[in-house]
Formats: sequence, structure tokens, C-alpha cells
Amino acid sequence: MSEKKRIQFPSDFFWGTSTSAAQVETASNHNWKGIKSRDGFVFDRTTDHEKRRKEDIQYITQFGTVYRCGVDWARLQKAPLAPFDEAVVVEYQAFFQELNDAGTRVLLVLHHFTNPLWFENNKEGWLHEDNIALFVDYCSRCIAHFGGYVSNWNTFNEPNVYAFNAYMMGVFPPFRKSYRKANKVLKHMSRAHQIVYDLIKAAYPDIPVGISLNTCYFQGLNWAGKIAARLADWWFNQRTARLFSQVDYCGMSYYAYVLFDPKPITEIDNPGKLDALGIRHDKMWGYYPEGFGKIIRRMYRRYKKPILITESGICTDDSAVRIRSIIEYLGVFHGLIEEGIPILGYIHWSTWDNFEWNLGPTYRFGLVSVDWETMDRHMTDAGRFYAQLTKENALVV
Repeated sequence: MSEKKRIQFPSDFFWGTSTSAAQVETASNHNWKGIKSRDGFVFDRTTDHEKRRKEDIQYITQFGTVYRCGVDWARLQKAPLAPFDEAVVVEYQAFFQELNDAGTRVLLVLHHFTNPLWFENNKEGWLHEDNIALFVDYCSRCIAHFGGYVSNWNTFNEPNVYAFNAYMMGVFPPFRKSYRKANKVLKHMSRAHQIVYDLIKAAYPDIPVGISLNTCYFQGLNWAGKIAARLADWWFNQRTARLFSQVDYCGMSYYAYVLFDPKPITEIDNPGKLDALGIRHDKMWGYYPEGFGKIIRRMYRRYKKPILITESGICTDDSAVRIRSIIEYLGVFHGLIEEGIPILGYIHWSTWDNFEWNLGPTYRFGLVSVDWETMDRHMTDAGRFYAQLTKENALVV
């Protein structure tokens, strides 16, 4: 019988979970409303979070001391440069105050893939440089209305994912397929980040500001695949990190181990192929926690900034698989800490199941399960496991 080992995390290490407003609130007049997902659901009613905030707080506050979330830009601001809707402001303020009163700090994400339709339709949204000012206006109002509740900011969530999927692959709205346009969007978002970073620092100089950079571990199976993997790594991981290097920490998310032969192999588009190759995977991508460790080491060597795991999770319906994944990822992170890499905290994706963008709600990531007929929530074994380890600040394996 093997001995159990207790892995203790540093005393200042923090834990939390994350959602995004659009994926858990009923769709407002934003660019995802009415989009039909791969599993047949329509992006409209997601999880009724705006109707169940008090119930959801009871789950959020069990999972560490940080809740990473966003607000719905389209609900708050009905037209360019318009004042925020006061009723929506009060709703969010009351929610944030309840979290703060319960000992939970808010990490507020200002952009998480969705744009108001008025922004999307104005000179093609992020493709036009003039629209940076419209986003900056929205952010300045968020700082004024919500800054007192916020202990950490992400200006953008995974801008590389947004630019790649919306403007290069064409699977997110506005469904463009142009390498040039993807680069232009990323450049404009980078400029917006720099301006908003300075605005936040002027108002709250001691509050940390970053982004969430999505990272993937890319690997080629043959010579052509190795070239494709290297190009993907350069554009997706390295180039975006350079564009968004004005940060107080490197916020990083990771889900995917992507093999190329030379086309990318995923469980989404090539079901069964990863099994045939003997590659572990979830319902979406190859699974390789050590790949995240390798990327974090490289990022720390290059930028010498603390690391925050802004999102980490696995797409599965099996709570036991989710628990095993948490254990394996945390083993990687603890090893990095022992190497001397400062990792500030771990934020799990996601608090409860939500609408997984173009794929749909049946692609589950939640510690809390959602019944898609009734929207009722149920704590899972993985949720209970995670709640306990956040209390102990330690993992027993």
C-alpha cells in the first residue's frame, strides 16, 4: 500500500473559481445572442445566474477566497459612450458587496469574448482603431462604479482565443477567416489594454492588473506537423504574450494539448483519433498537465513576473476524472513553486457548468452541476473535494 503524501501550498497562495457573465447570465443585446451551438442549444438562456445570485454565492464562497467574473457590457451600456444603466449597476454592486462581505475578493474581467451589438456593428468592432475609445469609455465607467469591490483586474480574457476563433478560424462571431484581420484585432486589443491598465493604476495604484493569456502545448507528429506546431506556438503563445507584456503578473490559462499531423488533432473534430494514438484526452482536447508546466517555465524565464493561474479545468461529465485532473495539475504547480517560480494562486474553471460558447452547455466544466431543463444546481464530488483542499491549503495524494 502506498503512503499518502501531503502537499502544502504557501501561506499566501490563494484559491478561487471563475465564470464569465455571458456564459452564465441570460443573453442581452450582445454578439452571441441567438447563436446555435454545436450540440444544438441556442445561446440565449444560459444558467439564470442573474436570477439566482444569492444561491450561487453559497457555492462561490465555498471555493477559496477569490471569484473571477465579469459584467455584461451590453446590459450596462446601451449605446456608444452612454451612461451605464443604473439598475444594472446596482444589481452588480449588490452582488459584489455580498461576495466581499462573505470574505470573497473579486477579480473582475472587463472583456470576455462578447461585445454589444452596437459595438460589433460599428465599423466592424475590434477591426477599427476608433472603437478602442468606446471600449476605454466602458472600462472607465467600470472602474468608477465597481473599482471599490475589486481586488484584481483582467482587462481581457484570452485575447488570443478571441482573435483566433472570431477572425482567423471563423467559429466565433463575427465569423471572419483572415490572418491579417486576426492580427489587426489583436493589435487593437493590446492598445486598449495598455490604456486601461494606466486608467486602473491611476485610480487604484496598489491593485494588480493583468490579462488571462490562454496557452496550449503544441506538438508535431511528423516534420510537417512540427512546423505547424512551431508556428502555432509562436502566434498563439509567444506573440500574444509580447503584445500584452504591460502587466503586474502573467495570468495564464491552459486546457489543450494539440498534436499536428500536420493538421491539428482534437477530440472535438477528430473523435477517436487521440485514443488511437494513445493520447489521454477530455471531451475536447489532448490532456497533458506537464505541458502547462513547460509553458509556465518559459514564460517566467522570459518575463520574470509572478504567475497567476487564471483558469484551469477539464471538460468531462465524470467527477472522478475532474478530481484526478485537479490533483495532477496542482502537482505540476507545486513542483514549479519548489523550483522557485512564484505562483500567486489557482483559479478553477468553472464554478458551475455554463454555456461553452460555440460548442454548447453539454460540454461541462463545473464543480457544480447544472440541470439544463430546470437550471437547478447540484454540488458534485469534485466540488466537495475542491472546497476541502482550499480550506486546508493543501492536497493529500
